[in-house]
Amino acid sequence: MSRRQVARAALLVALAAIWSVAAYLLWQSRVPSSLQLPHVAVDRYFTASQLHAAASYGRFSTTVWAVTVVVELVVLAVYARWGVRFVRESAAGPIGTGMMLGMIGFALLWLAELPFDVAALWWQRRHHLTHTGYFSHTFGNWLALGAQFVFLCLALAIVMGFARRLGDRWWLPAAPVFVALATLSAFVTPYLLSTHPLRDPVLLRQARALERIEHVQHTPIVVQPVRSVTSLPNAEATGLGPSRRVVLWDTLIDGRFTNRELRVVIAHELGHLARNHIWKEVGWYALFAFPGAYLIARATRRRGGMGTPEAVPLALFVLVVLGLLALPLQNAISRHMEAEADWMALRTTHDPAAAVGLFRRFVPTTLDEPDPSTWEYLVLENHPTIAQRIAMALAWRDRSGEH
Repeated sequence: MSRRQVARAALLVALAAIWSVAAYLLWQSRVPSSLQLPHVAVDRYFTASQLHAAASYGRFSTTVWAVTVVVELVVLAVYARWGVRFVRESAAGPIGTGMMLGMIGFALLWLAELPFDVAALWWQRRHHLTHTGYFSHTFGNWLALGAQFVFLCLALAIVMGFARRLGDRWWLPAAPVFVALATLSAFVTPYLLSTHPLRDPVLLRQARALERIEHVQHTPIVVQPVRSVTSLPNAEATGLGPSRRVVLWDTLIDGRFTNRELRVVIAHELGHLARNHIWKEVGWYALFAFPGAYLIARATRRRGGMGTPEAVPLALFVLVVLGLLALPLQNAISRHMEAEADWMALRTTHDPAAAVGLFRRFVPTTLDEPDPSTWEYLVLENHPTIAQRIAMALAWRDRSGEH
């Protein structure tokens, strides 16, 4: 082994060690490592009709997702093989041609996904989970589609710009740029949402009390109007620093949930902010961005590297494959943080009964399966299952002695 190979191996070992230490620090949680979740028999908490409806809805949705993924891979594999033919017809220069190839690939992917997207919308409409029409769903959101096109072009311009100067080492400066963009996106996202302040005086008083307990005072609690689009209830913690806030969908506060249950929801979202989960998401993004960019650089070397437009179709295919391979790990990370937010909510509210009531109500209102199969859990679930969330509430109750 030459000195260069030894140095490269040593560098990779050092980078792997740094990655492992960073991942260990990001994985830290307030959930006790000794916590044992009791077994939850879902038929004790849900009726047979509720379980049947959730299972039926889930089977079709999962099938549509799986077929969509297969179609995505086939389309991008074909494009990676023959998409380079478009290079001969372009006079836009290397970077301009690369951006054009990226947009063509994106458009082909959108067209291939469209039938399955419509099928998923039909299924949601059939179960009264959305009110969106087919035309408006397909053609009414050009602004979001245009934003995706712009981001793809920006990403390709950054990558190809660095690659034309640094060769295969483009990933070293490009990855930090994408991490910076992810941080910027996390900061500005709350300002892009159409919201209004929460006006319920009881919920506001409860929220202020929870903020003091969690040490996240002066966090805005806002409401996002979505009932014209969906009946699904949801909430999220979003933003960094001065932009952080808790967003409640108006479908969550339409009377289907009690004030005690809504208090658990708000405590959960404040728990995300108290534990800096948005910052941790950025940190995890960074840990995936560096090896992901490195692998794309390695995979596209035979096409001349990312400095040449011929590599762009292959890069799109590799990017999607890496995303699918990383999906189980990314879901595990998300479930880990969601479980910690559940634990923080239990510690803050001291109301496991309300938490159990909240999770039980999720099944008829969202048609989520309370205990999905193992592969669905690993690949599709970015939250703990409803059975697991009920089990955590029961475990906290048994530890604290509160009922």
